[in-house]
This record gives sequence, structure tokens and C-alpha cells, in this order.
Amino acid sequence: MTHTLSTTRHTASVASAARPVTRQALAGGAVAGPLFLALGVAQGLARDGFDFTRNAISQLALGEAGWIQTVNFLLTGALLIVGAAGLRRALRGATGGTWGPALVGVFGASFWAAAIFPADAGAGFPAGAPDATTLSGHGAVHMVAGTIGYLALCAAFAVLARPLAAGGHRGWAVASRLVPVAVLAGFMASAAFVPAFTAGAGLGLLWLAAVMARLAVAPANR
Repeated sequence: MTHTLSTTRHTASVASAARPVTRQALAGGAVAGPLFLALGVAQGLARDGFDFTRNAISQLALGEAGWIQTVNFLLTGALLIVGAAGLRRALRGATGGTWGPALVGVFGASFWAAAIFPADAGAGFPAGAPDATTLSGHGAVHMVAGTIGYLALCAAFAVLARPLAAGGHRGWAVASRLVPVAVLAGFMASAAFVPAFTAGAGLGLLWLAAVMARLAVAPANR
């Protein structure tokens, strides 16, 4: 009996100590999207030749100041993977506790791939680049990585809707099922209107930040 009580107290102590770590990890993941977008917008406004109506934020990794966006990709990927670890802790034993974090981790890794394999120049950026874009090998990998990453994110939202609903956050669960539709619609419209892609990608990042913040404050029920 004494041994059982000791074990129970030890388990409770470990769980109590783990909660701050979980919240910190989720906070790191929640910061990732807003930070990425803020740095991207700031660069887009400051870089010569960049036009939000014609150029994707990924292209900011090109040119002399491109290292800033490359670091932005790497940092965002790292924060998202930390956030995925936090999700795994927060959802341990809950529905979606395995696949949700794993899919967010894939999304984070896609940012590292985007940093290693930059987008192609085109649409007048970097300054002096031709309007036409010729797809290179690294540009193709960049596109594939981004596609896989955002498909994983959309799937993650669908998975995370279940623990959100189980935790009583029904409005959040409904939104998590609708946001992927808007993200994918933005991607499909991107060929005709580049800002649609930026808006869809940004929405995905911001909603993931909101979900992580929500779970950091009120974890899902087991």
C-alpha cells in the first residue's frame, strides 16, 4: 500500500512538472506562424522589387538579403517541431494524440526543406529577374515540400478537431474542419491570384497558432 501511494505521488509529481514544459512547447509552436508572417511582411515591404500581388513570400530567400528569410524558414520549422512535441504531451492518451502531433511535425519539417531548397526567381524578383519563372530542380523540391507540408497541416486540423470537441471546445472543432477548406481553396486559386496563396498559407499558420494556444490553456479531455 505504501509503495502504491509512493508511486502515485511520484507519477503525479512528474505530471505536474511536465505541464509547464508542455505549455512552453505549445507556446513555442504558437509563436511560429505569427513570427514567420511578421518577418515575411516586413521583408516584403523593405525589399526592392518585391510585390505581394505577384511574388510569394518564399522568394524572399533569394538575393543578397535572402539569408534572413532562410533563417526565418529554419526558425519557424524548429518552433513548429517543438510545438508538435508539446501537442504530443498535451494530447497523450486523447483521441488524435498520435497523428495530430506527427502531422504538425511533418509541417514543421517542410519549412526546413523550403530553406534548403529555395524557390525560383521570377515575376520580377529579385530585382532584375525576368517575369517568366523557369522551374529548377531545387524549385521543384521547394514546391513539393510546401505542398506536402500544407496537406499535412490540413490533415492535422481534421485530426485535432476530435480532441478539441472532446474537450468541450466545439466551436474550435468546427473551425478546425473548415479552415483546411479555405487553405486549399487559396492554394487552388494561386495560379490566377498569388495573394490567394499567401492568404491561405497565412490562415493555416495563424489557426495552428490559435489551436496550440487554446490547448496550452485548456488541454483536451482524455
